[in-house]
Amino acid sequence: MSIQFAALARAASEAPRFGFTVTKKTGNSVERNRIRRRLREAVRLTPDLETQSGGDYVIVAKREALATPFAALTAELRQGVRKANARAAKPRPAHSPATGRNG
Repeated sequence: MSIQFAALARAASEAPRFGFTVTKKTGNSVERNRIRRRLREAVRLTPDLETQSGGDYVIVAKREALATPFAALTAELRQGVRKANARAAKPRPAHSPATGRNG
């Protein structure tokens, strides 16, 4: 897998937004920008993404995204959005306060 996803909810009336993260560990600036451009184009050319209106999607790219065939990248994008939506829809457990030394 050459990309990872996270999804956050906002006001449902807004259009979905995508953010792309490519760390320096991935390569030099030319390679990082090329990965970012490929991902941006994959999002633009994949109109059937099951995005939720008002959703923020963060895509963290790995170095493999540079050599992954474009068709495989868009398939991974579709799958990642579906998984991110499923994770975002799950109810989060209530946070219990931690018992520290002072408590």
